Amino acid sequence: MTAARVKARGRPRSATAPAEEAPRDAFAVLVAAERKGPARASSGEPPTQRRSISEQVANRIMAMIKSGNLKPGDQMPTEAQMTVAFGISRPPLREALKALTIMGVLESRQGGRYTVTHLSPSRLVAPFNVMLGGVDYGASQHFEARNVVEGELVRLCAERASAEARQRIFKLAADGRAFHHDPVAFRLADIEFHEALYRGAGNPLLAALAQGLYDLGLDVRRVASAAPGVIEISVRQHIEVAEAIVARDSAAAERAYRRHLEHVRDTTLQSMALIGRD
Repeated sequence: MTAARVKARGRPRSATAPAEEAPRDAFAVLVAAERKGPARASSGEPPTQRRSISEQVANRIMAMIKSGNLKPGDQMPTEAQMTVAFGISRPPLREALKALTIMGVLESRQGGRYTVTHLSPSRLVAPFNVMLGGVDYGASQHFEARNVVEGELVRLCAERASAEARQRIFKLAADGRAFHHDPVAFRLADIEFHEALYRGAGNPLLAALAQGLYDLGLDVRRVASAAPGVIEISVRQHIEVAEAIVARDSAAAERAYRRHLEHVRDTTLQSMALIGRD
């Protein structure tokens, strides 16, 4: 065997198929620009290491979106292209893509390609709402959080809401008087009233957070709203809040709303005790 043949046999073969060579496209350039350090991994990396790499990849994609290099509606490259561009194997890449999909940053389209979403406030707080569903907390902590978020929203609503929004808030509050003995109809009106308050503040992100907090524990509040006298008190408090908002009195609106939340909290705790829930 000649020296040339020995040298040829000793030369390592490329582990990457020609179809998966680093793509010479704009995405590869973006990855190179965003890359903070090496993130290579083999297909056999341990889960803890893979998780760290997937977080790096997710952060790089987020950085591209924040910088405007990836825009809503942009289609991501194929998984094969991304593994080469990021220098990683498919398992951590798929973990990163899954995490970004859960967060609402990406969405999976037919054919397995991912697309950058339109990051509306509701999408941005989706992970927050998922997290809330798995957190162990008590009713007092829940209403403390509502006080912080919704109290500020009501104050902003009194300052910022348009004339049309103020009139709608007042009408929704006053219309509740027709539902003193109809808990189902009142709960529907209650949702509309609170959503109108949130929107009137002019901060969609805070409004989405408030909606997530409002939606927690609706099953218990169904029981509370059926208790004698609860709806009448809530309707009266809604009207007090609405009157202060119409008058553009932010301090009075906030005080009235906090009193209303205290009433909702107390009746919710009473209902939880009746049905044997902590």
